[in-house]
Amino acid sequence: MNLPWRTGNDFRLLIDGAAIFPAMLEAIRQARRSVWLETYLMESGHTAAAFITALRDAARRGVTVRVLLDDFGTRGLSRADKTALQTDGMRLHLYNPLNYGRLRRNLFRDHRKILVVDGELAFSGGWGITDAFSPDSPQPWRETGIQIRGPNAGDWARLFAANWGAGTGEVLPSDRPPSMAGGQRGRVASAMRRPYTEIKRHLLRRIRRCQHRLWLSTGYFVPPWKLRRALARAARRGRDVRLLLPGPLTDHPGVRFAGRRHYARLLRAGVRIFEYQPRILHQKVVLCDDWVSIGSSNLDRWNFRWNLEANQEIEDAAFKAEVTAMLDADLRHSEEIRLEDWLQRPRLERLREYVYGLIDQLSESAIRP
Repeated sequence: MNLPWRTGNDFRLLIDGAAIFPAMLEAIRQARRSVWLETYLMESGHTAAAFITALRDAARRGVTVRVLLDDFGTRGLSRADKTALQTDGMRLHLYNPLNYGRLRRNLFRDHRKILVVDGELAFSGGWGITDAFSPDSPQPWRETGIQIRGPNAGDWARLFAANWGAGTGEVLPSDRPPSMAGGQRGRVASAMRRPYTEIKRHLLRRIRRCQHRLWLSTGYFVPPWKLRRALARAARRGRDVRLLLPGPLTDHPGVRFAGRRHYARLLRAGVRIFEYQPRILHQKVVLCDDWVSIGSSNLDRWNFRWNLEANQEIEDAAFKAEVTAMLDADLRHSEEIRLEDWLQRPRLERLREYVYGLIDQLSESAIRP
């Protein structure tokens, strides 16, 4: 689904679960007509319970509630919680149920994060409905979300309606919200698995046209070679290229080591690499001059090949300034990897990078169509 740029939007940056979850829950509580929720990760706990309660209350008010969850990403959601999402008139659909007799088909996952309320207000980002992102967690994951009003909210509704209709056969109404006076310019970019890698095309095009600054933050950095090449070329042209990546605290150490094997070539090209120290970093944010992308895509090979993804793109100087300040604060809590130090790293780290890199390459070759 190739959606156009639209003006007249209002975007609100949401930093961490402390801002993301209250805004989403309040929107559900204020819903009048419909609530559509689509997410990859949902696990039983206090956060899931709060959302289930808000959704059930909305359904009891007569609001149409539709919930689309990835079957693999909701393994941690109890049967009781799944049942609760099918009471009071709510409908739950699980995307691509696991079938252990069809291994390759199980790789296709719905990694999007979408909440649309009344067709007028939308949310996205990298969040999951789990306690890991909750401000009540001892170390809540570092996450970034976005709230959308205006025509782009209608585009998020169209994405949800298309996926819901494909899985259930139910046709959902999707109206286009009116433009807001003096609003911002934005576009919703989606990925529908190969060859529909719209997000990847948009990113590579922006990197090639970058004039000043390219800052990229992602929770899982195993980039395809085209992205690595584009980052290196931008740095060689004198652009300010920085990668903000997970540090020692990560939920997937193997992925981190597999990605670190690319550090040396990127550092030699002039790319600056920072590893976030205080918490698990999970956000998916790109800042390129005045262009910003926030959403679900980790910008790695796995996402581009197998997952349904969606990002919100924004071209707006004021919003860019907000994102710049946010990432600058993250960089101050990060450790910069310098080439001279990197070349002196212990042999055990090199061995881990080699082993996990080899596993990454072999798994990619084994499942390549």
